[in-house]
Amino acid sequence: MRRLFLWAAGNRWLKEHLPRLPFMRRAVGRFMPGESIEAALAASAPLHAAGIGTMYTKLGENLDRLAEAEAVADHYVTVLDAIRAVGIDGEISVKPTQLGLDHDEAATLAHLVRLAEYATETGSFLWIDMEGGAYTEPTIRLYERLRAVQPRTGLCLQAYLHRTAADIERLMPLDPAIRLVKGAYDEPAAIAYRDKRRVDANYLGLAVQFLLAGRGHSVRLGLGTHDVALIEQVAEQVAPAGLGHDAFEVEMLYGIRTGEQFRLARAGYRVRTLIAYGDAWYPWYMRRLAERPANVTFAIRSLLP
Repeated sequence: MRRLFLWAAGNRWLKEHLPRLPFMRRAVGRFMPGESIEAALAASAPLHAAGIGTMYTKLGENLDRLAEAEAVADHYVTVLDAIRAVGIDGEISVKPTQLGLDHDEAATLAHLVRLAEYATETGSFLWIDMEGGAYTEPTIRLYERLRAVQPRTGLCLQAYLHRTAADIERLMPLDPAIRLVKGAYDEPAAIAYRDKRRVDANYLGLAVQFLLAGRGHSVRLGLGTHDVALIEQVAEQVAPAGLGHDAFEVEMLYGIRTGEQFRLARAGYRVRTLIAYGDAWYPWYMRRLAERPANVTFAIRSLLP
C-alpha cells in the first residue's frame, strides 16, 4: 500500500484530477488547516498556548521556470513578517526546488541566503527541506555553503538513506541543525533501507549518535517523526549522558497525533508542529497516506457522509 500511494503521488493524471473531488478536500483538511498562510497562522493559537512552537511550509516543488522562484522567496519574506507581527515562536521550511534548484544552484543559494538573513533579522529560523534522492547531494552542498555564513539555518535528512550517517559526519564541523525524518519517497534498495525495522534502527542510531557527538556544541536536532515510542527510546538512550527531554525537539505534522504533541509538551519535551498550506497539496498528501496506516483509515472515513 505504501508503494501504491507513493506511485499515486507522482502520477500526473491523478495529480490533475483527484484534487478536484470534494472528498479529497475533506480528507486533506485533517492535515492542513487551509490553503492560505492566514489559515495556517490562525491554527497556531492553541499550540502556542500550550508551549508548542510552529513551522510553516508552502506546498509546491519543481518549478517550471527559474523566474518563479522570486515570487516564492517574496512570499516567505511576508510569512516571516506575519510571524513577527503575531508574536509567535514560528519558523519556515522551504524546498530547494521551490527556489529553482532544477534550473540554477547559484540562484537557489542566493534566495536561501536572502531568506536566512531575513529570518535572523526577524528572530526566526530557516529550514531546508529534503526531497527525493536525486536532490540529496546538491541540497547538502547548498546547506554547507549557507550554514557557513548563516547559522540560523537547518537541514532535513532522511534516515532511510544509506548515506545519511556519512552526511551527518560530514556536516558536524558546521555544528549543524538537523531535522531527522524517516523518509517519504519511493527510493530503490540500492540507496535506501526499505524495511521498516531497518529504518527505525538507523533512525535511533543516527539520533543518539548525533546528540552524543554534539554535546558541548551549538547543534540542534529535531526528531521529525510521529513514532512516539522511537522518540522515547532516543530520550532513554541519551539520558545517561545527562541529556534531558529538552536536548532535542519533537517535530510533528499538524493534525497527526495531536494529543501526543500536547502530552509530550507537558512532559517537558520541546515540541514544534509543522503546518503546511497552499494549493499544491496532492503529492504531499499522498506521501502522508503512505507513511502511516492510521492516515489511510481517516481518508476512508472521509468518503462517508
